[in-house]
Amino acid sequence: MTLTVRLPDKLEQQLAEYCTTYRVTRSEAVKRALQDLLKPETPDQSRVDHPFIGCDKGDGSDVSGNIKRLLRERFRKNR
Repeated sequence: MTLTVRLPDKLEQQLAEYCTTYRVTRSEAVKRALQDLLKPETPDQSRVDHPFIGCDKGDGSDVSGNIKRLLRERFRKNR
């Protein structure tokens, strides 16, 4: 199948650099990108997207001390 896509200049330049670096054609690079984009989500990836897993912002705030409040706020938003 043939697909024609218009790319912004900056993206076209990045694609050209990628192809030169990895010695692949533009078609092969686009196929790789699409395969990566469209591959099914694994269970590990879905855990990362969960709103409370890894929610420590690293700014010193005490997430564990506020978990009940955070849960109440989260579930009130979903109603």
